[in-house]
Amino acid sequence: MNLPNKLTILRICLVPVFMIVMMAPIPFHPDAVISDLICRGVAALVFIITSITDMLDGKIARKYNLITNFGKFMDPLADKFMVFGALLSIIYRYRADRALPVIICAAAIVMFRELAVTSIRLVVSGNEGIVVAASWLGKVKTVLQIVFICTILLEPLVLYPFKSFAFYDWTILTYVTMAAMVFMTLWSGFDYIKSYWKFISPND
Repeated sequence: MNLPNKLTILRICLVPVFMIVMMAPIPFHPDAVISDLICRGVAALVFIITSITDMLDGKIARKYNLITNFGKFMDPLADKFMVFGALLSIIYRYRADRALPVIICAAAIVMFRELAVTSIRLVVSGNEGIVVAASWLGKVKTVLQIVFICTILLEPLVLYPFKSFAFYDWTILTYVTMAAMVFMTLWSGFDYIKSYWKFISPND
């Protein structure tokens, strides 16, 4: 259980902490609006820490040659837990929001893409013994997923002092980062399918 693997385990453990902060009725403040903003800030802090462990474990493992089979298995799994847990928690917490159908569609695209690419990796690795490495498109996609989740949590918190509560929800930057995330999610997903289609083609 080296340091990168410990960071991976920490990332997995932080996911339920994030979900509890988002989904449990924790009274951060008597004022419901202030309580919601504090919840967003705390959840964003937990998610940022979780994302930092994602960046560090891979760098440390490669730099000090600490790559293990456990890490190869758990690291991508922990990434899925992190993103899926965050998206599902946001959907639950803000289920009464007018923009909920949009975020549900974006989350569905992300989840479908991640499961599809994971399945491709399993097929190619199992049948051909080829390790499907993360492409630069996939890395950009992951960064945009993290940016979107942080934005949807923090943008209202940052803008609240300057805007009335009636207008602080689902502001423009949230929509922009969501669109960028969905675009890169689809692009990277199609790129994986195109690159490894010969291994999953129904004609073979």
